[in-house]
Amino acid sequence: MQAQKKIAIYPGTFDPITNGHLDIIKRAKHLFDEIIVAVATNTGKQPKFSLKTRVKLVDEAISDMDQVSVEPFDTLLVDFVRKKEASIIVRGLRAVSDFEYELQMGYANSSLDESIETIYLMPTLQNAFISSSIVRSMLDYGGRIDHLVPKSVSRMINSDACDL
Repeated sequence: MQAQKKIAIYPGTFDPITNGHLDIIKRAKHLFDEIIVAVATNTGKQPKFSLKTRVKLVDEAISDMDQVSVEPFDTLLVDFVRKKEASIIVRGLRAVSDFEYELQMGYANSSLDESIETIYLMPTLQNAFISSSIVRSMLDYGGRIDHLVPKSVSRMINSDACDL
């Protein structure tokens, strides 16, 4: 009898993907057989980048990682997790300020499907301060972002390949 593959979903808006996100993906790779980076449509947040571009940026950032893929989704997260036959949601925690929101989301997801577990991973200290909103603010004011996002993502954002 073959053991069931452990599939984890790492959801987010990824507007854009950062070195902090990549840090969490690399950590999760050690724990699971497959990671699906699930890019949320999330029109409520009014993302800077289109869904297509955000998926493209993630795809570029993870291109050298085995067993990691990216997919967009526009459903309840638990429905996407079920569809992918996964049972784990991976979330990152940078600071205490993330904890309350993430705890509420974890409980809400659990109330919809008790068989889905949420695990929380912390990025390394060097990536703990990085957030997509910081990157977007720096972009808005012409700041340098190459130390906050993967090199391939920085190149794409600074080229005409993105919908800024």
